[in-house]
Amino acid sequence: MQNDSVIVIGGGIVGIACAHYLVNDGHRVTVIDQAEIGKACSHANCGFICPSHVLPLTEPGAILDGFKSLLNPRAAFRIKPQLRLDLYQWMFQFLRRCTRTEMIRGGRCLLPLLESSMDEYHKLFAEFGSVGEWKENGLLYAFVSRAAFDKFARTDKMLSETYGISARRIAGDELPEFDPAFRAELAGAFFYEDDGSVRPDKLVSDWRTRLAEAGVDFVENCRLEQVRRSGDGIVALETTQGEKSADHYVFAMGAWSRLLAKELDCRIPVEPGKGYALTMSKPEVCPKHPMLCPEHRIGVTPFDDSYRLGSMMEFAGYDESIPAWRMTQLCDSARPYLRMPAGEEVRETWYGWRPMTWDSLPIVGRVPGSDNGLLATGHNMLGLTLAPATGRLIAELIRERPTHIDIDAFSPDRF
Repeated sequence: MQNDSVIVIGGGIVGIACAHYLVNDGHRVTVIDQAEIGKACSHANCGFICPSHVLPLTEPGAILDGFKSLLNPRAAFRIKPQLRLDLYQWMFQFLRRCTRTEMIRGGRCLLPLLESSMDEYHKLFAEFGSVGEWKENGLLYAFVSRAAFDKFARTDKMLSETYGISARRIAGDELPEFDPAFRAELAGAFFYEDDGSVRPDKLVSDWRTRLAEAGVDFVENCRLEQVRRSGDGIVALETTQGEKSADHYVFAMGAWSRLLAKELDCRIPVEPGKGYALTMSKPEVCPKHPMLCPEHRIGVTPFDDSYRLGSMMEFAGYDESIPAWRMTQLCDSARPYLRMPAGEEVRETWYGWRPMTWDSLPIVGRVPGSDNGLLATGHNMLGLTLAPATGRLIAELIRERPTHIDIDAFSPDRF
């Protein structure tokens, strides 16, 4: 197996990470993507590497916000009415899991994967040096109202007691001294000092360059059209650039993964959760730390030479539009928190489809009924954070080694 060939289908951050661990394991690796490498959901997200984000989206009351949004197309968390039965089946399964018990259980499943990924990132950046604007500068959760601040204090207490994840509490009157970009009248913030951040497009670009130097072959504008199977194995892929075959196949197609269900003869309940981002020049008074503002569902990230606002969760299918009012909404959502919420020059408007599963856990494991196909998808809002641990797991599975963490909770068989 030392020189087995592997095709990774999907050139986002998860596919890149899989290629890294596979080529380091001695495999011959090809990565194919239907467009450009790293240009989908891995391109312009907020870049958080956040082991603090252990609680799944399936929290009590989450789905109610979505159903309310049926009447409010401008809601930050929105379900667009669609004549598609599988969406409502997905929502039903999601609703069933919106309990405190399921939320705690999901967090316990995610915690080892989050911790593994942060360990792997530390190893990677020790090896790579300064790439992708990697910073270990923490992540702030900021709050306008006292009620929201006090409510999150209970969440922070639960995170500490249940998962060992603790934050530094910063009172509102201390925030402007902690970071002059904050407005003076906020209720306060919680600072998770062990989190980090990257600029995702630069990380993918730098990582791709290193992998190409290590022998990984990248094939762009190569769309998968059919998976040819024989017995328990995959024998070839039919693509827009002809037939491609390998010893092993890793499907890391993100939000497009559910379209594979028929081809792979298994359930892949992944829904595209659309998010938006606005990248600008840095405002004169720019935050020093990345932050989340849960009341307005917005993320803020300062980079070396730019500044990004990101937010929204739309279940709207594969909608490619970028409404101008959503960009305005991003700036308006940051205004209650920051003295200067926007930069003067808009450099990029963007959308991406997050691969959302109904239990908020990724799908990592062998394709049911296949001895040489694997799935690495469904990372919800944590693809960037969880990519290295996922890549390591895929390499372990292909090499048939014991996995470094228990992955039963992520198995495709659970559906």
